[in-house]
Amino acid sequence: MLFRFRDFRVYKDARVFRTLIYNISSKFPGDERFALTDQIRRAVNSILLNIAEGSNRSTDKDFARFLHTALSSLEEVVACIDIALDEHYLDQDVHASLILKAEILGKQIIGFMKIVKK
Repeated sequence: MLFRFRDFRVYKDARVFRTLIYNISSKFPGDERFALTDQIRRAVNSILLNIAEGSNRSTDKDFARFLHTALSSLEEVVACIDIALDEHYLDQDVHASLILKAEILGKQIIGFMKIVKK
């Protein structure tokens, strides 16, 4: 089935997370446009893109590798969120909310990896 990734709950939730990150990063200072803003956006896009690309691989082992890359990209997003807090681009409440959403998404990716590896 083509584009089966569009039916995966983890993909749908990653899309929502991506939109949230884009909305928040649009409020970063202009001098971060080609630095932190660009970095966090590339990382959050990588989550979606790796889920999508891996879903059409010929083996589950190969798909799991792409899911692992998606998880690594999520880790990068979290590091960017921490930087944004340190630079006072986010307040504590927004930071905590983003970290919680990232944890939930990370658990979904890990759970999906376990299913795919079986």
